[in-house]
Amino acid sequence: MNSPTVLIIEDDVDTRDMLARFLELEGYTVHAAANGRQALEMLEKDSSASVIVLDLMMPVMDGWEFRRRQIEDAHLKNIPTIVVSAAGRERLSKISADAYLSKPVDMDELLEQVSQYCSV
Repeated sequence: MNSPTVLIIEDDVDTRDMLARFLELEGYTVHAAANGRQALEMLEKDSSASVIVLDLMMPVMDGWEFRRRQIEDAHLKNIPTIVVSAAGRERLSKISADAYLSKPVDMDELLEQVSQYCSV
């Protein structure tokens, strides 16, 4: 049986690698993108992600634009999205997501949120 896939969209290499390694150790398959555009290109080829972990403040295409395009796409709109950001609560309220986590990320909380949408 294949493990559930988590797509991490995060521009900071260290944060992206840390989140990916943690989730892989917990049994998830992890794909990672450095920005929203790269993530959309990946999802066009394979939209089988069980959940998306999305940073908001990124170059090229930020999380708000990615989320807008995700919601507009019939193949992608139902993939649960967990926003992980250092943006204040007021800014987070302007993006529709299934869950919100503040940076620095509490790994137990991340695992709890991811496991709500997919189990290993």
